[in-house]
Amino acid sequence: MKLVRYGEMGKEKPGLMDGDTLRDLSAHVDDIAGGTLDDATLDRLRAIDPATLPAVDGAPRIGACVGNIGKFLCIGLNYSDHAAETGAAIPEHPILFFKANSAIVGPNDDVVMPRGSTHTDWEVELGVVIGKTAKYVSQVDALNYVAGYCVVNDVSERHFQTQLTGQWTKGKSCDTFGPTGPWLVTRDEVPNPQDLAMSLDVNGKRMQTGNTNTMIFTVAEIIEHLSGLMTLHPGDVISTGTPPGVGMGMKPEPVYLNVGDVMEVHIAGLGTQRQTVGQDA
Repeated sequence: MKLVRYGEMGKEKPGLMDGDTLRDLSAHVDDIAGGTLDDATLDRLRAIDPATLPAVDGAPRIGACVGNIGKFLCIGLNYSDHAAETGAAIPEHPILFFKANSAIVGPNDDVVMPRGSTHTDWEVELGVVIGKTAKYVSQVDALNYVAGYCVVNDVSERHFQTQLTGQWTKGKSCDTFGPTGPWLVTRDEVPNPQDLAMSLDVNGKRMQTGNTNTMIFTVAEIIEHLSGLMTLHPGDVISTGTPPGVGMGMKPEPVYLNVGDVMEVHIAGLGTQRQTVGQDA
């Protein structure tokens, strides 16, 4: 299934994609969020004939594909070629940082650079949505704790991230820096999360091309590692790192986003995002 949240920000309704038709799930669940991501609920939704659900008229705004996200965990430098382009060593363990939940927006909402930003960058990433409580989970069982997968653009302000002293979170958590969606694709439709092609374009120019098969730490390894450090709860999102082609790694000089730029972010089978870049007053 491709589960969707649509409507005005903060008032999104649950839906699912029936081919190219958006259908309303409001009669069956209150939201696409932690409490509705367990296997039993997803099986119940999967058993519904989509043709019996009301079609949604027009072209409503698409919200983040998960509501009320508890934790937004991010893995840094998880592609060897991306680590190389930034001059960083291959990590021995997954590098973890958090993105503030206030950064989360829909897949096609504007990305707004904060005041004074001159180093705002892009990062296409595979998002993993936890479906049931995970603590001390082994790699062998890890994917059974996943509700589904989605596209994330881990937008980053590199000066804030690296020069303002402290953790990367400073450059990762600006408002609008977490476009998530368009869909939550349930795990039964993603048999191998380690073989997904991904790309990101800026103004129609291909910047990133990659595949999840070049991750240093697989989705299963990441879940094992994180669940050994903290309990993962239904609705938590893990953003698993980005392939090469980010702006800070461009040669001979870094390239960063400007007002009016348009990003298109794509992962095979998981959909496409499209954001226009703005500037905070």
